[in-house]
Amino acid sequence: MSETTQPLGRRERKKAATRQALADAALRLFLERGYDQVSIKDIAEAADVSTTTLFKHFPGKEALVFDADSDHEAALVAAVRDRPDGRSVPAALRDHILRCHLGTATDPAFARFRQLVMSTPALRDYGHRMWMRHETALAQAIATDTGAPEDDPACAALAHFALEALVLARGQDDPRAAVDAAFDLLEGGWQPPARRTARASGQDAD
Repeated sequence: MSETTQPLGRRERKKAATRQALADAALRLFLERGYDQVSIKDIAEAADVSTTTLFKHFPGKEALVFDADSDHEAALVAAVRDRPDGRSVPAALRDHILRCHLGTATDPAFARFRQLVMSTPALRDYGHRMWMRHETALAQAIATDTGAPEDDPACAALAHFALEALVLARGQDDPRAAVDAAFDLLEGGWQPPARRTARASGQDAD
């Protein structure tokens, strides 16, 4: 028998709607006025709630921008756990990051959001901390999948550098190429540029 998802009750639906209204209002105001020019009170008034209600849903201004962050950890773990047979962990994480985190890079709305984050130090730092906090869960998923101890340092390193690959890519002219370069390193190990060039020339000659 397949599992069925129970519909949300009225109270849960109302809470979810309020949370979404707050996140939407915050992002709209931040884009219109700039992050530093918008107060918590401005956001609460735009969503027609009290500041007390806002703080019941979000701990502060930064969290309003990263409302979907709670979904990312489950998706990262699933990318490892549910990958196809024969697909390596680095390859599965590469696919996930390219598809889910860089696939919207050409969307104008996403471009405005990304510009807001990257041009606001408080948001940029908060976003990095929020993203990297998934490291422990991802490392544990990798360890479980490979049969390694839960605190295995190699699994922790793979999780850390896989997450950092996206951070690196966001500052590059070609983010996809940056992600690929990082995961090529995770998959195949370091090769100096001269050795990579020699190998590529040898392949061309074949």
